[in-house]
Amino acid sequence: MGLKLESVIPWGRSLAEYIRMFNLTPDDLQLKILDCGGGPASFNIEMTRLGYNVISCDPVYQFTNHEIRERIQKTYQKVIDGVQANLDSYVWHEIQSPEDLGQIRMSAMQQFLEDFLQGIQQGRYLTAELPVLPFKTQQFDLALCSHLLFTYSDFFSEDFHLASIVELCRVAAAVRVFPLLNVSGEASPVLQPVMEKLKAQGYSVEIQPVPYEFQKDGNQMLQIKSVV
Repeated sequence: MGLKLESVIPWGRSLAEYIRMFNLTPDDLQLKILDCGGGPASFNIEMTRLGYNVISCDPVYQFTNHEIRERIQKTYQKVIDGVQANLDSYVWHEIQSPEDLGQIRMSAMQQFLEDFLQGIQQGRYLTAELPVLPFKTQQFDLALCSHLLFTYSDFFSEDFHLASIVELCRVAAAVRVFPLLNVSGEASPVLQPVMEKLKAQGYSVEIQPVPYEFQKDGNQMLQIKSVV
C-alpha cells in the first residue's frame, strides 16, 4: 500500500540528492535556478556556499525558524515509522535503513535551519506557493520542483498540477519535476492527463531517467519547456 500522509510535510533533501534527482550537470548548476516548494532542503545553502544562484520558494517560509523546527519534529517520527512499515517500497542501497534515512534528512534540514534567517534577509528564501508565483516572466533559466507535484496528487487536483506547471514554465525556460510517483509509491494518476494537456498547449514534455532511486521505480523526472 505504501506510505500515507494526511498533508504536505516539511522534509528536506541535500545538494547531492538534487543533482541526482534532477540529473543536474555542471552547466546546469551555473544557471539561475528556482527551487519551487523547496521546504527545509539544504540545496539552497549548499549551492550558495559554492557561489551558485538559487532562489527557493515555499509557503512554509512564512513561519519562524522555531515554528518550522517544531513542524519538522512533529512529522519526523511519523514519516520514519511509515517508511519502516513499508520497507519493500524502497531501494535500500545508498540509504541503508529508516534510521539512516532520518539522519540524512535531519542533516539537510539542520543546515537549512541554520541558514534560514540569513537566507530570508538575502532574499534567497521567499514565501510563495503554486499555482501563482511572484516572479517575472522568464526570470529563471531552470525551475526545479521536488516531491510536491505528482507526489501529493491525492491532495492536489489535475487542474492544480496543470496550472502549476504552466506557471513554472512562465517564470523559467525549463522545468523539471521529480518524482513521478505519489507518496505511496504508485504512478501518479494525474501524470498522463497533465502531460497530454501540456502537449496540446504546445509545450515540449519528456519523461527522462535520472540516477536516483529511493522509492522503487521512482527514477524518472518530467522535463517541460515552452516551444517558442
